[in-house]
Amino acid sequence: MLITMLHSKIHRAIVTHSELHYNGSMGIDADYLDETGMMEGQQIDVLNIDNGERFTTYIISEKRGSKRFGVYGAAAHLVDPGDMVIIIAYAQMELEEARNYKPKVLIMDEDNELDTELDRNIAE
Repeated sequence: MLITMLHSKIHRAIVTHSELHYNGSMGIDADYLDETGMMEGQQIDVLNIDNGERFTTYIISEKRGSKRFGVYGAAAHLVDPGDMVIIIAYAQMELEEARNYKPKVLIMDEDNELDTELDRNIAE
């Protein structure tokens, strides 16, 4: 049996831009994709902390080191630059793997840098 589990999460990212007339997706700095193990084309859920909107889309890679989090296509109606979002990726796993899997979670600060202080406090 397969079970769908949290694979990885980027918590409190700040949307840097949105573009309505684009073939929809969510752009994420390639460095953060590497950190989380997320992949271009992977399905994700995006939760807008500022307005409560939620949507499902897929990942595209933004320029490495850019700290960009862009929302493209119809979902651009659901976010504004400056909104804080949670990006969640899931994976299907066998039950035994799921019991032992530890998701990778990045917690961001207001500049889209890793918030190591907050991350350390949560881990303790």
